[in-house]
Amino acid sequence: MSDRSRNALKTILQLVSQLLWVLGLVVGLSGVYLLMNYRQRSLFFTHAYITLPAIFALASAVFLVVTGGLGSKLSLRDSTFQQGLFVYLLVLVICLESTASALAYFHSTELHSEIAPLSRVFQGYTGSSQDPNSRAVDATQEELQCCGVHDYKDWLKTSWFNHTGGLLVPSSCCNSTFPSCNGTVDQPWQLYTQGCQVKLEMALQFVLSFIFWGAPVVFGVEVVLFLVVAQLMRDQPLMQNQYQVLDKH
Repeated sequence: MSDRSRNALKTILQLVSQLLWVLGLVVGLSGVYLLMNYRQRSLFFTHAYITLPAIFALASAVFLVVTGGLGSKLSLRDSTFQQGLFVYLLVLVICLESTASALAYFHSTELHSEIAPLSRVFQGYTGSSQDPNSRAVDATQEELQCCGVHDYKDWLKTSWFNHTGGLLVPSSCCNSTFPSCNGTVDQPWQLYTQGCQVKLEMALQFVLSFIFWGAPVVFGVEVVLFLVVAQLMRDQPLMQNQYQVLDKH
């Protein structure tokens, strides 16, 4: 292989390795976002298994960054050992990504049952800032801009609504565009119209789709890297010199 072709391959290796850093950042942020969602709203979930895609995504992100750094280093110098390590890391990354993707797909199809305790948490609402259930409900309604499980009418069936004399829903239900809103049910247009179950499922579906589609994108990038490294290893100058010495003997 000519020096020009070899330099072109190393340039491709450098650029694609840097792309691994970008992918690692995106995959890692997806995992962090899912873990943060679970941490803030753990009371709404049936079990903690939904965090598994995030854990594998974070592990994959770490190895993506490490592999990207090693690939950049390989573009500057030839090393048979480091090339072999690079290929090993590529295989490890695609295994982690595939697992994260499969888990993300599975949980995306089970979201409705995953957040089944949502109604129970809303029923236990007391309005106290010391109550973790109430804090979780208020934070969710404010952040996701939702009211009730399905809509504001769900609050009409709660003990909280009865304690208010059948007049109010929590102020966290108030649409931020109506500063004068105090949660009275006789002015429903001032409340958020969508329920929190739909909004929470949409938020989780969004981040799970990022994790799911991460695997095919990473796989496509790795195919390019496998081909480049294989070509560099086959035509490595040191190996060619060794073959020439063996031929002379």
